[in-house]
Amino acid sequence: MKKLIIFISALLLLTVTACQHKNKQSSKDAGNTVLADSSIVKISPKYAQGFKVTYIPNACLLDIQDPQNEESQSFHYALVARGEKPDDIPSDYTVIETPIRSVICMTSLQLSNFIKLGELEHVVGITSTRHLFNKEMNARLKEGKTRKIGIEGNFDNEVIMSVNPDLILISPFKRGGYDAMKEVGIPLIPHLGYKEMTPLGQAEWIKFVGLLIGQEDKANEQFAAIEKRYAELKELTAQVEKRPVVFSGELRGGNWYAVGGKSFLAQLFKDAGADYFMKDDERSGGVTLDFETVYSQAANADYWRIVNSYQGTFSYDALKEEDTRYTDFKAYKDKGIVYCNMRAKPFYESMPTEPEVVLADLIKVFHPQLLPEYQPGYYELLK
Repeated sequence: MKKLIIFISALLLLTVTACQHKNKQSSKDAGNTVLADSSIVKISPKYAQGFKVTYIPNACLLDIQDPQNEESQSFHYALVARGEKPDDIPSDYTVIETPIRSVICMTSLQLSNFIKLGELEHVVGITSTRHLFNKEMNARLKEGKTRKIGIEGNFDNEVIMSVNPDLILISPFKRGGYDAMKEVGIPLIPHLGYKEMTPLGQAEWIKFVGLLIGQEDKANEQFAAIEKRYAELKELTAQVEKRPVVFSGELRGGNWYAVGGKSFLAQLFKDAGADYFMKDDERSGGVTLDFETVYSQAANADYWRIVNSYQGTFSYDALKEEDTRYTDFKAYKDKGIVYCNMRAKPFYESMPTEPEVVLADLIKVFHPQLLPEYQPGYYELLK
C-alpha cells in the first residue's frame, strides 16, 4: 500500500497542463498567482503593459501589444499543451504548443531573460555576439549548440532552418526583415520588453519567457526577488531632501539622442532620488534634440549619464576630444559623469533583468551616504 501511494504521488507530479507548471515551492507568497490549492502556478503580469495572459480550459491566451501605443497592432496566441489540439480556441489566435523546447533570440534583452532564468539550453540561435560576456552562451556558440543567424534585415534562413527552433522571438517595431523569415514556417512571437516604460515592467518579461518554456514557478520566484529588492532601495530615497538633476546621451552625427520624461530611464532616475532633465516631457520613447536645446535645459544639471562602447579608457579628456562644447556643462566641470562602458560590462545581456542593481548603482552616485559599502555593478562616477 505504501508503494502504491508513492507511485500515485509521483504520477501526479508529472501531470502538466498548458500554461501551468507545478509549484515546487512551499505555499508561501513568492509573487506567484496560484490556484486555490496552491498547486498550480500561473503568470499574472503586474508591471509589464506589453503582454496579458488569460486562462481558459485547456489553454491560455497570450495577448501582446506595444505598451507605448494602445492603437498599435496587437498579436494573439493560444498556448496549448504539446500534442493537444483543443477545439475551443478563438479563431484569431495562433496556436503555439508549449513548453517551447528551442528558440531563437533576436535581441540581447530577450537573451537576458534566459540568462536570468538559467535556461540557456533553450536558445539555439542569436543575432549579434558583439559584447557577449556570458560564459555559458559563448561556450554554446563555440560548440555549435547555438548558432549566429545574421542581423536584422539580413537573416540567414538556411541557418535558421538548420537549427529548426520551435519559436523565434522578434522585435516587430525595429528594422525587421521578418517577412522572409515567415517563409520558413517557424512561429514568430514579439518580445516587447524593450518598449516597457518602467524598470520593473521590463524585468517582468522573464515571466513571459517562463510561460513559454514551462518555468512559471521559477520566473515568478525570480521576479519576486527583483521586485522586493527594488522596493527596498526605492524606499531609501523616498525622503531625500535634495534631488540632483541628471541628463543623458551624447551627440551622434549632429543629433543628441535622449529619451522622454515618461521613459524607463526617467523612472529609474526618479526612483534613485534624482530628477531627469526632461521629467515633464510626455514622450516615452527616444527623442532627437540639437545641442543647443540640450544645453539650454541641462547646462546646470548635476549629473550626466553616458553609456557607450569605448575602446580603451574613457575619460573626461576623451569626452572633450569628441566635442569641446561638452566642457561647458556643469556635470563635466564638477566631475559628475555617470558612466558605463559596454565593452567592460554586460549591459544589454544582464541589465534588463537586474533593475535593482542599476537602481543601487544610481543611488550610490546620487546619494552615496545611503549605500556606503555598495560596489557598483554597471554605473559609476567617471574618474
